[in-house]
Amino acid sequence: MNLTLYSITAFIILDTDGNRVLSKYYRQENNPSATKGLANPKEQRAFEKGLWQKTKKSGGDIILYDGRLAVYKHSLDLIFHLIANQDENELMISTALSAFSDAIHMLLRNQVEKRAVLENLDLVLLCLDETIDEGIIVETDPTTIASRVSRPRADTSEIVINEQTILSAYQTVKEKMTQRIAAGF
Repeated sequence: MNLTLYSITAFIILDTDGNRVLSKYYRQENNPSATKGLANPKEQRAFEKGLWQKTKKSGGDIILYDGRLAVYKHSLDLIFHLIANQDENELMISTALSAFSDAIHMLLRNQVEKRAVLENLDLVLLCLDETIDEGIIVETDPTTIASRVSRPRADTSEIVINEQTILSAYQTVKEKMTQRIAAGF
């Protein structure tokens, strides 16, 4: 049995026409057979086309394809895929994909469609990096992932300066000065 933390070999987002929206392939130095057949872009495109053929219809969420475990999830006009070795724990891979998907839904305010993903590609990639690091699943809590990725909110507290505030400040300064003069300082 090969005990290793490196469980993910690829992350792929395809649209409903089978076109690549985003893909990230992880090299596994300790298990070169895991990425066999996915070494160059031509092999990767062929793998993605075949994967899309098998997963384009919703209804399932885990398949064995080309000797690999493929966990996938549909979202409007996109299909998210996590690819792993066939001997990996399906539940753990599925949990990681669900966490990523839920975090993306939080970050994009449930507008997870091709256009929104492409416009917010920076957030999607950060979210992926917070979920999977070099093929190792590092986080499975969507709230934690989203909180690490979310952009800080702009400071919305504004200081309103009007005549009343200026008059009030003047009165306060005047009173303090009068008290100090009366005290002899």
